[in-house]
Amino acid sequence: MTVVENDRICMADSSDERTLDEMFEWLEKMPVPGGIKTEIVGGHIFMTPQRANHWDTILGIVEQLRTKYPRKRVLSDVRIDYPGHLNGFATDVTLVAEGASPSDKGAYAYQDVVFVAEVISRSTGLNDYGPKKDAYAAAGVPVYLIVDPYTGKCVAHTTPKDGEYTHEVRSVFGDPIDLTDTPVGLTLTTDEFPRD
Repeated sequence: MTVVENDRICMADSSDERTLDEMFEWLEKMPVPGGIKTEIVGGHIFMTPQRANHWDTILGIVEQLRTKYPRKRVLSDVRIDYPGHLNGFATDVTLVAEGASPSDKGAYAYQDVVFVAEVISRSTGLNDYGPKKDAYAAAGVPVYLIVDPYTGKCVAHTTPKDGEYTHEVRSVFGDPIDLTDTPVGLTLTTDEFPRD
């Protein structure tokens, strides 16, 4: 990994064990342009440009959650550290439990998360279907929704047990996603989700 320190470029020693805080501090010093989502999955840094269709889908989910939940419970692109090796995710949409509050450092605990939604980006989609799904299940996140604008499909993973999701519901754009029997407690519409 290349890190900019005091206007010089340094190479991080890959044999050293780094912490998420150190890695995010390095990222804050880098000249990352606006509109780039940055997160760490399994110790690897991913930077993904946010496109208009991606944001439109995120906003659509947020607006539907806001019909039931106060603004402070619905987060987007906020770092939360999850179980596993160096997992600092900036989930597209996160719903935290009632009464959850950030730590003194401003971070929420993964134990407070009741719902996450990821909108697939072509360059990082494998993370959403693989290691991030595994981390959310290990964390016991009750509902993990994957929205894929390339296929026009959604997958809602629910009922985590022993580090795996035991139930999933698949749907296509246009069909509602019934989460009424989950901690989310509502049905999400998908008819306005844009395709890529």
